Amino acid sequence: MTITKSLEEYCQRSVAAGATHALVTDPSRIVTSSWVRWKCQFGCPYYGKFYPCPPYTPTPEQTRQTLDTYTRAILFHLQWTKGVQSGREINNYMDNVVAMERELFLDGFYRAYCMLAGYCSLCKECAVLRNQPCIFPEKARSSMEAHGIDVYQTAHNHDLPLYPVRTVEETRNIYCLLLVD
Repeated sequence: MTITKSLEEYCQRSVAAGATHALVTDPSRIVTSSWVRWKCQFGCPYYGKFYPCPPYTPTPEQTRQTLDTYTRAILFHLQWTKGVQSGREINNYMDNVVAMERELFLDGFYRAYCMLAGYCSLCKECAVLRNQPCIFPEKARSSMEAHGIDVYQTAHNHDLPLYPVRTVEETRNIYCLLLVD
């Protein structure tokens, strides 16, 4: 199969769909660290309550090993300000990233795999709590943090903004990652 689309085309479409930035990067610039999972385990109320959250996700060490087998990824940056955009717009954008993963697969990038931002919000209550399989496995994706990715350092490695927000009025910087080859 011949790949006819360039990754830049996917990036351009992503920005047209609402991303602030979408850039092709080398996965070696993506930082993993075990402390990130600790923040999930000892600071997030969703820990263990969704399949795409720890402890059901790969460890930072497994993530690093997998990242090291890739040569290209796309890093997506979105800015969100409460009252300017709705939370639904962010969810729609993340749905688009999952759709782009599938499109890349069909276009010949058969190893395409994406990581989103935040916890999975496809169901009000995850099937994991009922000891049942996920009902949306084709859509459910873990966050970068759930994989042990240090999103702050990764953003800074790409000269992109990310800082803790102090008020609900502040603009949030949200990141997703799509592994390509």
